Amino acid sequence: MQTISIINYKGGVGKTTISANLAAELAFRGKNVLVIDLDPQASLTFSYFSVDDWRNKYEKTKTIKNWYDAFIDKDADLDLSSLIVRPGRVNSAGLKGKVDAICSHLALINVDLDLATRLVGGSARDLRNNYLRVHSRLRQGLASLDPDLYHFCLIDCPPNFNIVTKNAIVASDYLLVPTKPDYLSTLGIDQLKTHFRELVSTYNGYVKETDDEQWEAISPEILGVLFTMISVRNGAPISAQQQYIQQVRGQVATLDTYIRENKTIYADAPEYGVPVVLKRVSGRTYEDVQDELEELTTELMDKLDGK
Repeated sequence: MQTISIINYKGGVGKTTISANLAAELAFRGKNVLVIDLDPQASLTFSYFSVDDWRNKYEKTKTIKNWYDAFIDKDADLDLSSLIVRPGRVNSAGLKGKVDAICSHLALINVDLDLATRLVGGSARDLRNNYLRVHSRLRQGLASLDPDLYHFCLIDCPPNFNIVTKNAIVASDYLLVPTKPDYLSTLGIDQLKTHFRELVSTYNGYVKETDDEQWEAISPEILGVLFTMISVRNGAPISAQQQYIQQVRGQVATLDTYIRENKTIYADAPEYGVPVVLKRVSGRTYEDVQDELEELTTELMDKLDGK
């Protein structure tokens, strides 16, 4: 299973849209995909399930918050597989594979503060062991799953660099960074790279210091920046966005595919539980959106095949 975190400090750049559609298209091509919603806004969850379904079926016992709560309250390792649910509508859309999900919770925002209390320790050894244990929670949870069950795990991260986000990075093989080409959305990419490197360095430094074989060094890679919410004119991004695209390309690897903005087609998708890439549409504009999402999936799979 290859684990990819979809991450950006800035909200509203299309993280959830990319997560939902990438998972759906991978499943359409025969892959089995697990999606994990780590954003307290739960947008990915509500892309697959109605709010009523979530409240009635999953809110109390089947969210990622339940998994963290077991660790925080009881120091217990709740079986991560017990939280996996299958969204019916997307899996009824002609998939050759499947999409499973672990839902988020609106109160997940409070979990970070509780996890922070677990980092304290009386000695250097305590601090090191607590750091590794807290930051590797999701990595350990994913390692407990049947390795043949899924081809991909996609993690929709919150728009910050808190402990829950760090859990996602430690658990990941790769990071994908959706970015709108404007000043505010691209501003934090350099900082994200710095924090990412510092996290990997600190984590691996602690692993090297310990002789406990349960801890292993990590080596996640940034696959690249994906430009989203593009305004297209004459088949290319408008000039106002081009300057930010060129600027980012000088900082970090970028994907060739870009995803155009289309509020109409994206706005309806969560209501029906079927991502845009799988919907039946007519008209060149809508078809262009689907083509780009399919091209993104192809480019991503090609990149991973080359690793």
